[in-house]
Amino acid sequence: MKILSNPFFLFLIMITVLFLLRILLFKTGLIYTAKKLWRSIEDCFHVYQFFKVPEFNENMQENNLYYKVSLYITSLTSIEDSDYTNLFTGKKQNDIVLRLDHNQTIDDDFLGARVSWINQNQEKGSKNFVLKIRRADKRRILRPYLQHIHTVSDEVEQRNYRDLKLHMNIEDDSNHEKKCWRSIPFNHPSTFDTISMEPDLKNKVKSDLESFLKAKQYYQRLGRAWKRSFLLYGPSGTGKSSFVAAMANFLHYDIYDIDLSKVKANSDLKSLLLQTTSKALVLIEDLDRYLMDKSTAVSLSSLFNFMDGIWSSCCAEERIMVFTMNNKDLVEPAVLRPGRIDVHLHFPLCDFSSFKSLASSYLRVKDHKLFSQVEEIFQTGASLSPAEIGELMIANRNSPSRALKSVITALQTDGDGRGTLNIGQLSVKGLAEPVGGVLSGEGVYSVKDFKKLYGLWRMKNNKKSTPFDSTLVRKHG
Repeated sequence: MKILSNPFFLFLIMITVLFLLRILLFKTGLIYTAKKLWRSIEDCFHVYQFFKVPEFNENMQENNLYYKVSLYITSLTSIEDSDYTNLFTGKKQNDIVLRLDHNQTIDDDFLGARVSWINQNQEKGSKNFVLKIRRADKRRILRPYLQHIHTVSDEVEQRNYRDLKLHMNIEDDSNHEKKCWRSIPFNHPSTFDTISMEPDLKNKVKSDLESFLKAKQYYQRLGRAWKRSFLLYGPSGTGKSSFVAAMANFLHYDIYDIDLSKVKANSDLKSLLLQTTSKALVLIEDLDRYLMDKSTAVSLSSLFNFMDGIWSSCCAEERIMVFTMNNKDLVEPAVLRPGRIDVHLHFPLCDFSSFKSLASSYLRVKDHKLFSQVEEIFQTGASLSPAEIGELMIANRNSPSRALKSVITALQTDGDGRGTLNIGQLSVKGLAEPVGGVLSGEGVYSVKDFKKLYGLWRMKNNKKSTPFDSTLVRKHG
């Protein structure tokens, strides 16, 4: 009894009981339940207002505020307190990104007021962020809070530099008549530094794109949609796709690759265009093939509207539109007139200047004793596409001399349509090692077989080389 009457021992007993109670509550989750119950009671004494931030607006365009709220929420430390939080690997090594799971809530404090965000995922597949705020605090903090979200999200985006995406139009499994976009991360390594192109032309293209990025007010003053269109034409394997990737990486734009074979009606094409976002590169490849295909569902007039900007003028701006063709001479001039295509860029078969650029990139060779022989062959009119020459160099990258000999042989044979070329023995482990510095072996394959192996076979009518177009062929606007 004397011990119990001692204040020190009473205090010690109370501390011990509270400590054990705290451990018990944490172990059983009672604290979490108590917090939840307290919040429910507290909500009964406050009137709340809810603001929905949908992923898409009424025109099915991406809502930029939704993207900014998403970035802002990932920056909040309270995201770790959510019941369900998704963990993703970031762009940097060992970097972990936390994202709020569907239908989960996260709390935030701003200017002494508490607000909540709900990551709402509805049955129809639409996504929304819902802001829950007390009516008593709304007038005081709503606008400053939204401005705060813009500022923080911009800082997060600059830190992390938004991942690029490649969007492709596919048919929605839930509704076979509805067209929509599906996306994957875009990680193509091509840049203006790595592509093979005449330096003066490359600098002109970069300067043109840089001017476009700064021209918003100029286009507004003219009353024109802030967009620019490019035509890339030339034989297969001449680098058009790599150039598109380099443009996207230079601008830091997402790519929307429209497959016209999956577009079943003119209205579908319009719907697809309306769903593209600003800071986007809209791509249609092999346009000449679609124009000559009578079974294509998209009419020529609808395609003209697509190119003219009648539809695009009511869509998100700051976009680049790119069309590729193998042979623009087969296309009606009306398709390519000024106003529809701003810049025409020719991608020819390889000449000696392009060859030296490829040798520098693929083989790290600036000069070689075999260069003079290669130049002589090019002067006879023989040529291959940059992709074909690049693959020969890749296959023989461990020996620059062997790689150059393989290119010489290819130019002498398939480059002007004569004969075949022994390129070596194929095995399950890849190309066999050559004998005596010359590619040979039991398995003899022609250049045609080699092209088929690497997906590089091209039409015979594209074999003739054309002079390298060192300027922008046509440039308007």
